[in-house]
Amino acid sequence: MNFPLYIAKRYIFSSSKNNAINIINRIASMGIIVGTMALFVVLSVFSGLKVFSLSFTNEIDPDLKLTSTYGKSFLFAPDQENQIKKINGVASYTKIIEERVLFLFKDKQQVTYLKGVDSIYPVVNDIKKKLFNGQWLKPDSFQVVIGYGLAQNFSMGILDFENPLQIFAPKPGKGAIENPEEAFTKTDVLPVGIYSISEDLDSKYVFADLSLVQELLMYKPNQISGIEFKLKENADEDAIKKQLNSIFKNKVTLKNRAQLNESLYRMLNTENIAVYLIFTLVIIVALFNLIGALIMMILEKKGNLKTLFNLGTDINGLRKIFLLQGTLLSVFGGLIGLALGIILVILQQKFDLIMITPTLAYPVVFTVENVLIVMTTIISLGFVASLIASSRVSKKLLD
Repeated sequence: MNFPLYIAKRYIFSSSKNNAINIINRIASMGIIVGTMALFVVLSVFSGLKVFSLSFTNEIDPDLKLTSTYGKSFLFAPDQENQIKKINGVASYTKIIEERVLFLFKDKQQVTYLKGVDSIYPVVNDIKKKLFNGQWLKPDSFQVVIGYGLAQNFSMGILDFENPLQIFAPKPGKGAIENPEEAFTKTDVLPVGIYSISEDLDSKYVFADLSLVQELLMYKPNQISGIEFKLKENADEDAIKKQLNSIFKNKVTLKNRAQLNESLYRMLNTENIAVYLIFTLVIIVALFNLIGALIMMILEKKGNLKTLFNLGTDINGLRKIFLLQGTLLSVFGGLIGLALGIILVILQQKFDLIMITPTLAYPVVFTVENVLIVMTTIISLGFVASLIASSRVSKKLLD
């Protein structure tokens, strides 16, 4: 058996004759346990908040979105469509048109995005689940589905045949405009549904039939602004992107869900890192107790260390005893704290112990990644703290 490891375990599990040292050891152990538990719980909470925040955008964002690199729109040829159907990993796709237009209802107006979608859109993006009122639009109709925010701004309901929603879109072309009234194409539409996702998204899009938007924007029948894809489970995204770039001769831009919400992902990741660093600092402060406990143990065991030194154990071997003792304390304390943190997270998931609102529980997510991050942090910092404390063992101390 490794001699320093054997002595280190004896020191861990045996009580000291000095009661003060026993108290310091308990405080150091509790600091490690509580710090580990707090770090794991906080990381689980932020993982839950990340999933909760992204759930809003995931409702209308596809797995993969294709847009033109050189303009607002492009022509989607039949042979390109046939090639897309043969791509392995693509479950379904939908053609879309997005354009900022002016909406007018009674005496109120607002500029936002008009999104033309085909009949496959609800398959690629499960938007129907977010309908707050009414129904989804029918193909080849003048129906639209609006957001809850826009409905509030306009004080608008659905199926109001007496007061249609008017859409004004700028006409394509160049040169000066002599008559402002001729600068726009106009159409009247009927809201048949209201969706509710989040405060920002509820005012961002008005959904309409693809052919209606093509006619409004004076597009050709095969002219669109993008294609949204739903991928099969475990599909090779990079391989699909490569095939799509080949089909469209590298004239398109492809973005996955994370790239479509790059700022949101960056913000959530930055918050997660900031919280991790703050709680790591708390653990570092708690590990000062471990350093103190090990130094007190070194001073108490000074006589034993002299005996071991005289029996042939070198200084590095004596230092290794306390290095292993502190590291083992960190491991045991980390495992206990991690177990308590996992129990708290599971209880929150099962029984909603802490609520944000009367109907919304605090979101938490258990991940193996968080377990590995916490244990790596605790063991690494515990090792450094033990290394600092064990360095006090020297020939001068023994003399």
